[in-house]
Amino acid sequence: METRLTQTQLAQVVAEIDKLSQQRELELAPDQVREILRELNLPDELLEDAIAQMRRREALEQQQRRNRWIAIASTAVVISAIGIGVLFGQNQQQKTAQVVGGEDRIALSQKGGDSLTQVNRQINPRIYYQVTLKNAPIGRELSLQCDWINPSGDIVHQGRYQTRTIDTAVWNTHCFYDLGSAAAPGKWEVRMSLDGRVISSEPFTVK
Repeated sequence: METRLTQTQLAQVVAEIDKLSQQRELELAPDQVREILRELNLPDELLEDAIAQMRRREALEQQQRRNRWIAIASTAVVISAIGIGVLFGQNQQQKTAQVVGGEDRIALSQKGGDSLTQVNRQINPRIYYQVTLKNAPIGRELSLQCDWINPSGDIVHQGRYQTRTIDTAVWNTHCFYDLGSAAAPGKWEVRMSLDGRVISSEPFTVK
């Protein structure tokens, strides 16, 4: 089938033929190369070895360029991954920083119950600190900490725990402490912290 060309394609074909023609004119036949070597008083029997060495050097340089590009691309990927990780971490920190404690109370059960200001260590050895978190990050789990502080200001118990996956911005959570009959009577305090930041606290009296 006869190939038909447009004027644009014809111009491109002519330019390509001209380029190949010029390239061919610059190329030397083996006999011409050997003649030049003899004129330079160089042994022409080394021509094949010299060409092979030149080809190996060109291949090595091409491989080195390819390796440099691979290294640059790999470095760019690593930097991008680190950048994305940093941005993700900052975003998570910002979400965590927005979490605050809302309603809180001392109670004798995990959920509900009366809000107590006084507890009897003999009758009620275990007490709960119920807290409603606001601005909780949906889809995440939070690592919380409760410090139970006696009248002397000492942390007598430090409880750490992780919430379930949060599915609502207002989230109820709790921690607990077993007072025991040996607990010091007087003014106590419990503090709930997130990432070292106190988000809620409540005083109470132990009798």
